[in-house]
Amino acid sequence: MASYATQKDGIFPSVCSLDCPDTCGLLVHKQDGKIVKITGDPAHPVTQGAICNKVRNMPARLYDPKRLKYPLKRVGTKGEGKFERITWDEAIATIAEKWKELIAQHGAESIMPYSFYGNMGILNVEGMDRRFFNRLGASQLERTICNSAGAAGYMYTMGGSYGTDPEETIDTKLFIFWGCNAVSTNMHQVTLAEKARKNGAKVVVIDVHKNQTGRWADWFIPILPGTDTALALGLMHILFAEELVDETFLAEYTVGYEELREHVKQYNPAAVSAITGVSVDDIYELARMYGRTSPSFIRIGNGPQHHDNGGMFVRTIACLPALTGQWHVRGGGAIKGNSGYASVNFQALQRPDLLKEKTRSISMNQIGEALTELDPPLYSLFVYNSNPLVVAPNGNKVREGFAREDLFTVVHDLFLTETARYADIVLPATSSYENLDLFTSYWHYFVHLHLPVIERYGESKSNVEVFRLLAEAMGFTEQAFKDTEEEMIRQMLDHPANPYLDGITYEALLERHFIKIDRSKKPKFPGKLPTPSGKIELYSKRMEKKGLPPLPTYEPIKEDEKYPLLFVSAPNHNFLNSTFSNNARHVAMEKTPRLHIHTDEARKRGIEDGAKIRVYNDRGECVLTASVGENVLPGVAVSQGLWADEPGTKQLVNALTPSRLSDMGRGATFFSTRVEVEKL
Repeated sequence: MASYATQKDGIFPSVCSLDCPDTCGLLVHKQDGKIVKITGDPAHPVTQGAICNKVRNMPARLYDPKRLKYPLKRVGTKGEGKFERITWDEAIATIAEKWKELIAQHGAESIMPYSFYGNMGILNVEGMDRRFFNRLGASQLERTICNSAGAAGYMYTMGGSYGTDPEETIDTKLFIFWGCNAVSTNMHQVTLAEKARKNGAKVVVIDVHKNQTGRWADWFIPILPGTDTALALGLMHILFAEELVDETFLAEYTVGYEELREHVKQYNPAAVSAITGVSVDDIYELARMYGRTSPSFIRIGNGPQHHDNGGMFVRTIACLPALTGQWHVRGGGAIKGNSGYASVNFQALQRPDLLKEKTRSISMNQIGEALTELDPPLYSLFVYNSNPLVVAPNGNKVREGFAREDLFTVVHDLFLTETARYADIVLPATSSYENLDLFTSYWHYFVHLHLPVIERYGESKSNVEVFRLLAEAMGFTEQAFKDTEEEMIRQMLDHPANPYLDGITYEALLERHFIKIDRSKKPKFPGKLPTPSGKIELYSKRMEKKGLPPLPTYEPIKEDEKYPLLFVSAPNHNFLNSTFSNNARHVAMEKTPRLHIHTDEARKRGIEDGAKIRVYNDRGECVLTASVGENVLPGVAVSQGLWADEPGTKQLVNALTPSRLSDMGRGATFFSTRVEVEKL
């Protein structure tokens, strides 16, 4: 296996593995075999040498003295965090023995993986693990905690995860960042927008919180949580009424525009203003700005899709560029995601054929209910690339499930996370910097090959290695479990069904490290889309057949109105979900978990800025610091970041969030939450 790991000193190419759109090209600086500095690769066309604070401070995380060095087994009670060192042989044998026993007693469906994208390397997030659990016949995990609602909604309109090339947005004249705190979560889109701004572009931000992106904007539009679909429909009302649509584009590239024209007449600006909290004047100004400015570009954020109506939000926003014909203008259009362009051969990688009989499927958003109510029960979890005790909704129910004495839990991670404290066996994981892997972006168009740049930390192993060892211990003899990492990368790049990958081979990546997909291999987007009609579907017969509204339609969130404040648990600047929340340097940069609340709401409750406050509903409570001001609308409360659930603290915001599933895609509904707040 090719590697830079054995070289003690020098500067080596790398790639960021965080679950972030930017997938940055990096340069790793080493002395005496250790990373001493990480910088952006100036030769990478998107990264251009600039990276975020999270990654600049990554060496502190990689060499954190709390990082796990060897396997552990529990010797205390669950959650207590008492473990003793064991060997890898003992750990693997213990797991295999327990699983064979469970399969004999309860069947393989009593076992389930729980994972997400804590490491975006494709091999280590959805490679050997998928092969293993397919062959085992385990219960299948629905990995729908992040973008599935929006992906489903966008698919109904556009057919797949295809959008504008972000590099072309340097020519954009109007940016709308809709529910996207890009300064903290997509910094290179901000860099591109800044270049366009120097040529006269305007930046509009629509969000529930005037966060760093809202403060950077030329115009910030605050909106009530869960009402974004209504605002988009109000814009459509004006675009049609004032003849600001591109009739030629609509006739050639869309289906259902005449039905949509009639449908949106009911969403007049006065009605939409009452729903959204956006003034009638602002609705008119935004619609006219969007209809009259070209190129105009919408960056569709992850935030609003985390509502009960999240799929419909993205489905609706995805219609807007078609109304104004922006898909045919360089720098126009939208991005929800671009992962469709670099989609690899997942059949060859994951080997679903190894699953001999269909098994039950369980939503990761409802892991608390699955562990406490499911019949027949789950008796074992293998957790990797995720920290469900912090990231999963309805957190108290999740903790109750993980505390079960009859649940055999294995956690493979870099640190003794909140979830690992409830494990029976803990395995030390490599960081991405220690692995050979392939990376694609869900925003830009580059594919990266990553070679290991440092030696293994302690006795840590990659996900690929662990599942290979488990396969051997379980007696699986198929070649699929003997494939090397290089062979698996070659298998996933061999994908004739996706001509965009033409020319991207293992050899080419080994030589160049990253390659841009070739969009010339297909008709220019949106010439022929993978929708049933081949066109942009403003009216969706597929949705109609599934009992969903075939035209974009606003439906309010489903949270009971018992509590007065709409609560959104948004990301912060220095963590990525729960990653970095346990690292001292990143915590110091973020300072303290806060709740942003409007001055009027704080005054009613006798709360001053900086006061400790209790935030609560029927699911749970947490204690945060009040940030009082005008950064949110009255009736709204916004926290930032998933903070470590340290003993003696109550800062787990997911103790408050519901585990309901979204309108489509079975996604999470974190942000459709209501709470009350009181001063401590």
